[in-house]
Amino acid sequence: MKKIIFRLFKSNRYSIVALIAAMEKENINIETILEKNFKKILDYNPEDTLIVYSFMSFDIFDVEKEVPILKEKGFIVIAGGPHPSAMPEETLKIGFDHIFVGEGEKTFTNFLKNGSNKKIIYSKEFVDLNFYPPYAIKNKHFMPIEITRGCPFVCGYCQTPNLFGRIVRHRDTDIIIEYAKEGIKHNRKIARFITPNSFGYESKNGVIPNVEKIEELLFNLKKIGMEEIYFGSFPSDVRPESVTPEVLKIIKKYVNNKMVIIGAQSGSENILTKIKRGHNLQIVENALSLLHEHGFIPYVDFIFGFPFETEEDIKKTFDFMDKITEKYNAVIHSHTFMPLPGTPLFDVGPGKLNKKYYKKLGDLSRNEKLAGYWHKQEQLSIKLYNHFFGGE
Repeated sequence: MKKIIFRLFKSNRYSIVALIAAMEKENINIETILEKNFKKILDYNPEDTLIVYSFMSFDIFDVEKEVPILKEKGFIVIAGGPHPSAMPEETLKIGFDHIFVGEGEKTFTNFLKNGSNKKIIYSKEFVDLNFYPPYAIKNKHFMPIEITRGCPFVCGYCQTPNLFGRIVRHRDTDIIIEYAKEGIKHNRKIARFITPNSFGYESKNGVIPNVEKIEELLFNLKKIGMEEIYFGSFPSDVRPESVTPEVLKIIKKYVNNKMVIIGAQSGSENILTKIKRGHNLQIVENALSLLHEHGFIPYVDFIFGFPFETEEDIKKTFDFMDKITEKYNAVIHSHTFMPLPGTPLFDVGPGKLNKKYYKKLGDLSRNEKLAGYWHKQEQLSIKLYNHFFGGE
């Protein structure tokens, strides 16, 4: 095997870079190519080229079209990521030669070194973040540094606990700093992070902030020459339970982001209970109040269109959004519910928004109080549900 081609989608670059970083760690010297143009892949020689898909459920429509074409050409094609991990048997039927379930750094590199006769290869242990690099330095593929993996919560719509487990694992501060130094050598002087909960870094339970460790991380990043630090913003967010005066005082000294993304997901206590969010509205409001008090703009995640929500749930969510935009200068970060494999809410139906939603979200948008891709997600949610469960 002379080449590995990673099929690049809009949403999978981070997972691909993590795999290439693992290859570097294991001294696997095979040429790697990231390719977003499917037709270009067909020009390679199938006898010495491995094709790798790491994909999410909303990429399934492209995957199902492409894999049979690749197999007809004679390529070996393997897959991992959130969707194959949730539905390995079904994904195998698309035509893949091997499916990797769970975290892939160790199983993927073992496969490259030793091969495997197994069609479905399960990760039997969780990855030690301190062992594998956060990005691929030799190949010059950089991304935000993953500082925590795993989530202690069981939100009904989320694939993360299924893929990474409920026990949080952190990358040690000194290791983060060493890799950040390498990044700076390549002019990567803006620090962003991947984590289920930024303020949960080095927390034993992933929730209660370890203020000393957070400051140690941010202070040392500044010390080594990091020009900008974004903590609690894209591509991560913050659990409302983790917002405290102490952690806000610390991050305000170091970060460049004026906004912090908070996960609320609904303004109805009934919906919060049904989706197993693990917090109530008072906890959300306490977090927003503290953010506002410390000079941050809260970007508040909401998921709209749960199939089981009532007119009363919708009204309560609208009222709560009105309250927080006026009182705390919050911006609504909008999403439409999507039925994702491997989640407890996979089979409840697609997310659909009624006319009241369209009017409300239109008003918020005109007042510059709305961000997100809720409309595209609504169309995709229906498409996904019909694909898995049938329908018009």
